[in-house]
Amino acid sequence: MFHPNGPTLRELTVQALSSTERGYDLLAPKFDCTPFRTPDAILEAAAALLAAGAPFGAGLDLCCGTGAGMQVLRPLCRELVVGLDISRGMLEVCRRRVAEAPGEATLGWVRGNALDLPLGAAFDVAVCFGACGHIPDRDQARLIGQVAGVLRPGGRFVMVTSHMPSMRSRRYWLARGFNAAMRVRNVLVSPPFVMYYLTFLLPEVRWELERQGFRVDVQPLAGSGPMSHLRLLSATLVRPAAAVPAG
Repeated sequence: MFHPNGPTLRELTVQALSSTERGYDLLAPKFDCTPFRTPDAILEAAAALLAAGAPFGAGLDLCCGTGAGMQVLRPLCRELVVGLDISRGMLEVCRRRVAEAPGEATLGWVRGNALDLPLGAAFDVAVCFGACGHIPDRDQARLIGQVAGVLRPGGRFVMVTSHMPSMRSRRYWLARGFNAAMRVRNVLVSPPFVMYYLTFLLPEVRWELERQGFRVDVQPLAGSGPMSHLRLLSATLVRPAAAVPAG
């Protein structure tokens, strides 16, 4: 499951008992040697989807981690690619990983909370890979509103999602079991470590994006294989977020 250079069981235990931010600070140096890194197949599919609309001016990798999304965006952007993450440790690794990524766009990094973005409407494209499980269900609409607020009119947002798996599937019960264990952990241990599966699912995430001014396109990530249940979602901002009432 883990690369030989990945974290030890002890290191994972310490991370799991830390806050979300501190946990990723600790995991950052070995993160790319874990199964939690976004698979190359997802990154390649997103890159191919976005390439049809490139070049873009400025791009944002939201919850950038070690920079997989920044590496996708840099060859597709002319001016600027920014990575934002709440973890100082992940940003430090990201700086090293992305420094030599192909492309000419200037690189920038911002430490911040995805639910309160310290950025204006300066981006033509934004991506978010593998981070939505760190956003509580109650904040799903808020995150989408933040994304809408940093995109220029016509800007695109790309993420990967799926439908709720069948209750008869192994995937459903593994995810439910993990979520239950995480809720117990967060009752017993403080500060919480926020990480849940089965979040930002279709069709609800599509409805919320459309409510907040996006036109949404959804397509299968793969025709067969272990990722065939995943969907590549591309949302284009067609009206300003401010035009949509809160709630």
